[in-house]
Amino acid sequence: MQRTIGRKLVAAMGAALVLMAACSDDKSATSSSIVVAPTDTAPPGVVQVEADAATKAAVQAEVDTSGPGCDSLDTTRCLLPFPSNAYTVEDPVSPTHVRVSFPAAGMPVNDKGVAIDPTEWNRNDGFSPNTPILVYLPDLDATNSNLPSWTDIGASLSPESTVVLLDVTTGARIPLWAELDAHAAKDEDRLLTIRPAISLPEGHTFAVGLRGMLNHDRGFIEPSATFRAFRDKLLTGIEEIEFRRAVMEDAIGALEKAGVARADLQLAWSFTVASTENISGRMLHIRDEAVAALGDKAPAFHIISTEKNTHDKVALQISGTFDVPNYLTGDGGPGTTFNYTSTDIDALPAQNGIVHVPFLCNVSTATMNGNAPAHVVEYGHGLLGGRDEINAGNVRDFANDNNILFCATNWAGMSEDDVGNAAATLANFGQFNTMADRLQQGVLNQIYLGRLMTRFNGLSSEASLKRADGGPLFDTGHLDYDGNSQGGIMGLMLAAVSPDIERAVLGVPGMNYSLLLPRSVDFDTYEAVFLPAYPNDLDRVLILGITQMLWDRGEGAGYVQHLTSNPYAGTSAKTVLLDVAFGDHQVTPLSALVEARTLGLTIHRPVAADGRWAETDAGYGLESTVYPSTGSAIIIWDSGMTAMPLENLAPRDGDDSHEDPRADAQVQRQKASFLFNDTLIDVCGGAACTAAHRA
Repeated sequence: MQRTIGRKLVAAMGAALVLMAACSDDKSATSSSIVVAPTDTAPPGVVQVEADAATKAAVQAEVDTSGPGCDSLDTTRCLLPFPSNAYTVEDPVSPTHVRVSFPAAGMPVNDKGVAIDPTEWNRNDGFSPNTPILVYLPDLDATNSNLPSWTDIGASLSPESTVVLLDVTTGARIPLWAELDAHAAKDEDRLLTIRPAISLPEGHTFAVGLRGMLNHDRGFIEPSATFRAFRDKLLTGIEEIEFRRAVMEDAIGALEKAGVARADLQLAWSFTVASTENISGRMLHIRDEAVAALGDKAPAFHIISTEKNTHDKVALQISGTFDVPNYLTGDGGPGTTFNYTSTDIDALPAQNGIVHVPFLCNVSTATMNGNAPAHVVEYGHGLLGGRDEINAGNVRDFANDNNILFCATNWAGMSEDDVGNAAATLANFGQFNTMADRLQQGVLNQIYLGRLMTRFNGLSSEASLKRADGGPLFDTGHLDYDGNSQGGIMGLMLAAVSPDIERAVLGVPGMNYSLLLPRSVDFDTYEAVFLPAYPNDLDRVLILGITQMLWDRGEGAGYVQHLTSNPYAGTSAKTVLLDVAFGDHQVTPLSALVEARTLGLTIHRPVAADGRWAETDAGYGLESTVYPSTGSAIIIWDSGMTAMPLENLAPRDGDDSHEDPRADAQVQRQKASFLFNDTLIDVCGGAACTAAHRA
């Protein structure tokens, strides 16, 4: 559906017909400078002529080809270009005044002929702040078109950049990189992906502008007839086009004000990012309601077992369950969705009984034999793992060396319990809301675990968890967080909404699964299901793009703008440390850098040893950390692995560095100072930070 425009079209519009040549005869173009097509620009104020019959016919053909409710700017596939306000309708009650309106008939279809149901997407009042921007340009050559690379993000803000992303709300240019999908087997399925280098401000509208787009023969890629009608102010009399003209004019006009010549544009459009309320409203609702019901107490809990000396350096292991309000349907297990008691589009989840959530805690030998109460730290496990990750050797070492009580529960939504539902979702993305909803319930479970660890009637009230003299075994006055991999990704969300966590270490972290998955070897296993279900390369990229709109509700990317500043009501700003692995095969450092820029972190410099880091400006957009620091920071740990590819591919050469930082003694020493002394110290001696490789 086209966006409803609450303004009347101007009856008489002035401008002369501006023609963009199909290709340039200028053979002097180089990849270091923008090349624009020759134009015949009319003087200002000349009254425009109506589009000729051939132009009208070409536009009508594109409208017919795109299909009902689809955007004729790009007829390759419905929903392209993505995201776009062509796929919204006016909604005066939403904070953004728009509502997403994906056409059911235009959604991707799996191998069983089942189209993705857009119902849950159409509850959004805009698109993801972490969205990939997707469009198809035939025979696009990345080098000839001088696409800005992640190795030189600053170049995307230059006056000559061929790709421009403009915050229409503020007038600011957005740093970015652009790349062609390296996974596509055929050029006709190879999308151009534009990646904002920060998380886009919530509720803002953005204009995308493309110019200087050249094919492999260095010819200009011809704009669609539909775009020419908008750019050149050609009146068509076609309802679908004229209905949208004012919105397109706003986008093109904003780009003009930012210095992008109208005649140079080969494509432009706009989109609106969803509001804070729409992205995080469900999570904050269930948090606030559940925490208010709990008061300043621990949840009800049941100890199942206490076992001594279960592992080296673990003196006592406690397993049990605790009760959490259930906001999902049924028993709250994998495959369930939020329990709504109203059909209103902005309805919030309602409690549906309680769930008994399992937990595991390890008391270290040092804690049991020492005299000081242990630090209390909540642990977050990795991809589709479980709470027993606190039994890993690096976690036991860290706990024993630093007097830590670690407790963990499963990340409901993406734990070992959810593997079956994850596989089913890969075969039918119409049920992705089952993952997004359960992830939010999982974060509520984590908040309740924190209360179990810190409140007077929680774990500290158990006789088995006291010293022989009756003194406390652990300090309930402070709660910190430590998580790795998925624990770093989800820990970002948990820290942002937790009313109790003070500091968080996010190990080998990232955010934005639409960016993470194509660059991760972990996705190989899951693509074995995804690829047969959606065999077209272009479709899979598009599906991951639209899925981020729901994933934001249940992963750190949707909450990153409220962690270190601008916290949610009833929540304090947090201090975080990001430990990133150079050459990580599983979580690309690129996503951690987007996260760090959004959070306004400082970065350890030198970022890496000379010649090891591909960025022209290493750590672009981040100030250097000044030690000792009491603030938040990101550190790149290099264990000698191969650098990540320049393309959107998973690293596969050599060993994987993913587990190296967490096991390194210097990293652990720095983490302990950061969490327990509130001070980030330099353990790298002013040089690039290195970690021992965990073979």
